[in-house]
Amino acid sequence: MLSALIGVGLILAIAMVRKDTRLSVFDIVDGLEDGAKSALPVAAACAVAGIIIGVITLTGLGLKLGGNIVALAGGNVYLTLIFTMLSSLILGMGIPTTANYIIQATISAPALIQVGIPPLAAHLFVFYFGIVADITPPVAMAAFAGAGIARANPLKTGVEALKLGAGAFLVPYIFALSPALILIDATPLSAISAIVTSVLGMIGISSGLTGFFRTACPMWQRVILFAGGLALVNPGLTSDLAGIVALALIYALQRGGAHPKALAA
Repeated sequence: MLSALIGVGLILAIAMVRKDTRLSVFDIVDGLEDGAKSALPVAAACAVAGIIIGVITLTGLGLKLGGNIVALAGGNVYLTLIFTMLSSLILGMGIPTTANYIIQATISAPALIQVGIPPLAAHLFVFYFGIVADITPPVAMAAFAGAGIARANPLKTGVEALKLGAGAFLVPYIFALSPALILIDATPLSAISAIVTSVLGMIGISSGLTGFFRTACPMWQRVILFAGGLALVNPGLTSDLAGIVALALIYALQRGGAHPKALAA
């Protein structure tokens, strides 16, 4: 809040330097009015998020959440990761960064540690999704703030933010399943291998989502690219080889294939 206050003060001071940007008293009053109106949707979202967090904390549900997640997932690592992601997104709604980490570390991270995820990867996983909650509807605080500045629809802005950040939702799964990526028990070879396969996997997934690899992709190529990207993200020699073959196949087809418009059709 102090940073925002100082930023506003500096903007006013800089605007006064040049005659064509200088603000009158009436301009400043109008700006304060517009700012208050733009802040209303953000304030409402914060209030609703506060109610949810308050219910979870005061009822003791948060303390039992870790054990319940593991029990619901039946000890399956993949299901536990998905359920923990959902809980982290909910718990991270409208929470400042420091408080966000404290909540996630005490409530969500223990569930991942119970199924064998290294503590550093577990804490990074839940903290990451707690922050990503700022671009995840229905309480996308960062998107709502941006929508207020741009005078856009907050919910539509949140949906667009989610689309643009879709690839980011896979990053925590990569380092949770392949801790060598964050240098946990990593040798130089395993770290390099994890980085290369992860980068290739993100390229495949992003290409599948956007519909463009070397050239425009028809739907069947997008499916293969997306599946190949997921295989590369999943640690293991067999899955990595399958993903590389999928990406190489599409690359070869597009390199010697038809014009991009024909491929897209």
